[in-house]
Amino acid sequence: MAPRGRAIWSGSVSFGLVNVPIRVYTATKSHGIRFNQIDRESGSRIRYRKVAEATGEEVPTEQIVKGFELSPGQYVTIDSDELAALNPKASRMIDIEEFVDLADIDPLFFDQPYYLVPDKGAGKAYRLLVETMEQEGRAAIGRVIMRSKEYLVAIRPLDGVLCMETLRFDDEVVKPEEMLDDVEAAGAEVSAREVAMAAQLVEGLTAKWDPTKFADTYHDEVADLIERKAAGLEVVASPAPASAEKVVDLMAALEASIEASRKMRDAKEEPTATGS
Repeated sequence: MAPRGRAIWSGSVSFGLVNVPIRVYTATKSHGIRFNQIDRESGSRIRYRKVAEATGEEVPTEQIVKGFELSPGQYVTIDSDELAALNPKASRMIDIEEFVDLADIDPLFFDQPYYLVPDKGAGKAYRLLVETMEQEGRAAIGRVIMRSKEYLVAIRPLDGVLCMETLRFDDEVVKPEEMLDDVEAAGAEVSAREVAMAAQLVEGLTAKWDPTKFADTYHDEVADLIERKAAGLEVVASPAPASAEKVVDLMAALEASIEASRKMRDAKEEPTATGS
């Protein structure tokens, strides 16, 4: 079956002397709701102008350059041609530098996912790469140049196809010790009984991951609000939910949580009564 949509990039995956021609497709889609800013009184849309701070006059696009602030009010300007000269040379190759255990890549490093689809005549080489990586539990680490920018990427098998994830570089990931120096809980001690009860709670809440069970309820509520207002219906704000009572005692909180999860599980397992 042909992929839907248009490929955003095409090239080859290269490992050793093997080249696998592929096409790249975006693996996610956004369903966010976009708003414009409107003047409440006139109902007209708010527009922004690019205005010089010194003169208050609007500046044409061709007269605007990038500037890096060295000190307050002091800038070094960079032209687009100067930046273009630094761009990596265009390449249609994803060069695999090494294979690693997929489990060794912390999810913090994953950024944007894409699907790699075999191009014409590349089916066998593509399938060989997919099945080998599945068997070995490996991910391929390489680099790719898209939109004049070089990305570090991880390629992994996913449901029979290759998924390419752009990766954050190491210095882009904030390490816990860099921001959690003063967390009191880091040195706190817990009892064996508390750990056992927490494990019981975790076990009671454990389920097989199914992303279809979760929906963006806020998005749905905003869309419903827009529809109702567009239809001229009166909208009444819902009362704020009552705040949960703060439980100070950890054991009491664990016991209450275990009981609540047990009741929730029993309710799910209870067969629905049907009338004749």
